[in-house]
Parts: sequence; structure tokens; C-alpha cells
Amino acid sequence: MTRAKRIEQTLRAVDLFSGCGGLSLGLQEAGFAVVAAVEIERKAQETYRINHPDVRLYAQDIRGLDPAEVLKAAGLMPGELDLLAGCPPCQGFSRLRTKNKQTSVRDDRNGLVVDFLRFIEVMEPKTVMLENVPALAKDARFLKMRRQLHALGYKTVVHVLDAADYAVPQRRKRLIMLASNVHTPELADKARKRITIREALKGLSKPNQARDKLHGLGENRSKEVRELIALIPKNGGSRGDLPEFYQLDCHRRSDGFSDVYGRMAWDHVSPTITSGCHNPSKGRFLHPSQNRAITLREAAILQGFPRRYRFDVNHGKEAIALMIGNALPPPFIAAHAGALRKGLLEASAT
Repeated sequence: MTRAKRIEQTLRAVDLFSGCGGLSLGLQEAGFAVVAAVEIERKAQETYRINHPDVRLYAQDIRGLDPAEVLKAAGLMPGELDLLAGCPPCQGFSRLRTKNKQTSVRDDRNGLVVDFLRFIEVMEPKTVMLENVPALAKDARFLKMRRQLHALGYKTVVHVLDAADYAVPQRRKRLIMLASNVHTPELADKARKRITIREALKGLSKPNQARDKLHGLGENRSKEVRELIALIPKNGGSRGDLPEFYQLDCHRRSDGFSDVYGRMAWDHVSPTITSGCHNPSKGRFLHPSQNRAITLREAAILQGFPRRYRFDVNHGKEAIALMIGNALPPPFIAAHAGALRKGLLEASAT
């Protein structure tokens, strides 16, 4: 067996801020063995364990975790880990939080970027992947982190990309940073075509006919709202298409958030899936042709999760929607992790 082939079989990764497991799934699809993950939120931990039972999950605050302990438990020495990946919680950097043009928002979660760097300094991974919201690119802590990576011998590439260009049936702008101390990292090539909502949801039964409990979770809406939804034109229609008589009072008072109570369009990608994805008052989350919001199963599929991915319905719709909306789209991660894997294998062969 060649050295490159031996390494190909043992590429190992650690997932920080794992959430419900979208990042780990993408890493696995790219050919990495995820040896450890870290997550603080209980329901996300439980969902992660359901879907990734063989991964050692550190169910705790990353700020109290010793990176050396994680390495030792995985049987690794500094410099032996192939990929350290993560998405520090990004709510503090979100577009709505930074709309006043500030490049650094005061939020305790923003400091977790520093912990990401702490893990890099101790673990000395060969490659690094960080994914986050676009606003992080201008934050002083991220810029400092990148300078420190360069000082540690890493080459980096940072870009804001649309997940829809990487086989995710959803429009989602994200920042991604790839770093390596063994090769010059490159972003993955874009997919040949975008996946539409029609393609992504093909073959799904109606929610009231579903055996899948996640898909079958019902809605509880007022008669007024149900009638409003039924009036909105199919396949991409909006509340703005309705006569003023049908506009809700709250909509008359606001010119913004025009996607509220809008329908998705079959032959386009979906809008960004957020934690409000089950609620038409939070965005363009109405089904293209049925008079309802998309189900949580449909939201998970549009986020890039396979239909088999398991969520415990006992966690409740709000908690599951939050996990799905905060997740990293697995195909997007798989594409860029695959690019790092290719670089690792090429470097090992020289």
C-alpha cells in the first residue's frame, strides 16, 4: 500500500461547534473520519448523537475544554490531525445585528473565534476550515486570527460564497476560510447546475399522509391567516400581489420584509433557511403550491440534509427549526472539505 493510499484511509477531523451535525456529515461525505465534536446545547447534542453515534461528543462549553485533552483522547499528537473545522456561533455577526455598519458587534458569542484559534495553536492541524456569516470578514477578531494563522505557517483563502452554487437547493451567502500548513488551499469548484426546489422535494408525500413524524408535524394558524395563505398566487407569489384589502395591518405599516407570507418557486432554489423556516410570518416560507408553510423535513432537505437524517419531534418545532436554520449545509461543507482532502493527498504524495 502506498503512503498516499494509507493516509487517504485515515484522514481525521474534529468538529467544533457541531450543532445538530451538518458539518460532521459534510466532512464524512468528503472522506474524513470525524474523531471528536464539541457542542454545548442539549437538544443539539441529542440530535448529534442520534445521527453520529460513533463520534466522541464533548457535551460542554468549548471555553472550558482543553484541546490537548481532545487530541490525547483521539490518540493524536500535535500536528497529526488532518482537519479542524467549525462554525463559531454567528448570531452576533448576523446581517441584522450589523446593519448599523459596525464591523464589530458586542456579543459574548463573538469571542468564540478566539477559542477556535486556541484549538489551532494547540492541535496544529494540517488544515483548517471555518464557515460563518459574511459580516465576520470585517471583524477585528477574525482579521487578527488570520494574521496569527499566517504567523503560525498557514496559508489561507477566504471568500464569501453562495451555497446554491455547491449543490445546496437554497440561496445562502456564507464566508468560508480554508487554511493549510502543508499546501496552498483552494476553494472547491462550483457544481455544474443548481438544484431546484422541485428536484429537492420530488417524491415527498403530503404532510398529512407522511409516515415521517418530522414531515407530519402540523400547523396551528388562525382562520384569517389560512385564508390569506390560500389567496397568495402559487409558485412564487407574494403578499404584495394581493389587493390592499387583504394586507394585514402590520404589513401596511412596514415597507420592509417583503418576503413575509411569500411562496417559494418550484424551479428556483429556496430562500435562506433560517430558524423561522416553519413560520410564513418570518420569510418566504410558504410551500410553492400547497396552502401551508414548508414542513421541518422540507426545511432540512433544503438545508442539504438527506431525508434519512433524524430529528426527535419531542424537542418541539421551535427547537428543531433553530437547529436546522443554524446548521451548516452538508453538501457545501463536503465540497470544500473535499478540496482540502485533495490537497492533503497531493502533499502526502510528494
